Amino acid sequence: MRDSVVRVVQHSSRRRRARRRRAVWAGGEVLVTIGVVLLLLVVHQLWWTNREARRGAERKVEALEREWGAGGGSSGSSSSSGVTAVESAAPSSGAGTGAGTGAGTGAAGRQPSYVTVGSSLPRSSQAYAILTIPRLHLRVPVAEGVSKRDVLNKGYVGHYPGTQQPGQAGNFAVAGHRNTHGEPFRYLPRLRPKDVVEVETRSATYTYSVDKVLPQTSSRDSGVVRPVPRSVVRPAYGYDDPGYYITLTTCTPEFTSKYRMVVWGKLTSMRPRS
Repeated sequence: MRDSVVRVVQHSSRRRRARRRRAVWAGGEVLVTIGVVLLLLVVHQLWWTNREARRGAERKVEALEREWGAGGGSSGSSSSSGVTAVESAAPSSGAGTGAGTGAGTGAAGRQPSYVTVGSSLPRSSQAYAILTIPRLHLRVPVAEGVSKRDVLNKGYVGHYPGTQQPGQAGNFAVAGHRNTHGEPFRYLPRLRPKDVVEVETRSATYTYSVDKVLPQTSSRDSGVVRPVPRSVVRPAYGYDDPGYYITLTTCTPEFTSKYRMVVWGKLTSMRPRS
């Protein structure tokens, strides 16, 4: 009788241990599966999206160069190739509360802007310019708007609606991803004063010189893209006088979108496209 009881206890104990082993094994398989899925997501974000966006951006740059070289017109913009200086109202530093708002009045507040005669504004999400930064070995399309799906996630740089266009008096402001989807502005912190930033359009190439860097500000700091840019969060950074500015913005620190980094430059020359 005693031997029978011992055998029953031993069988029961073995079954419990077997169940525990199966549970541990199943749990391990679930954890491994989750790990593999997360790894694939990371690979997709950090490698695949970059690869596809960069290839798409390179193709768009080539397409723009072919189009301009052929001299053909494009929908949403004028086919005129003449470049001239026209009078444009230069906004005062205190005007407006949002990006690209407010304009000064009177002859004293007017400056020449180099624009294409008869040209019209690009359509939303239309790629219409090429941004080149030699120090970063960067050459990327500029499209109208800052939509993630239609512009930024394609690896393009997006032009803030309401800010000025290249060559116009005021502030030509753009944004680009720092990480994933082509990450055109990943190495923006490497820029230093006097570095060159070029913006090519159908009619001309505009050369800007990097002037100031704001390492970090709020993502809601609308002052950095005003016609006379000045941070409303860190007022020590910015300008007081009207001019010809370019503003480059991206997220900071890396792999977050909590803050913004800002690089400002000034127009130094304009070369008509031959």
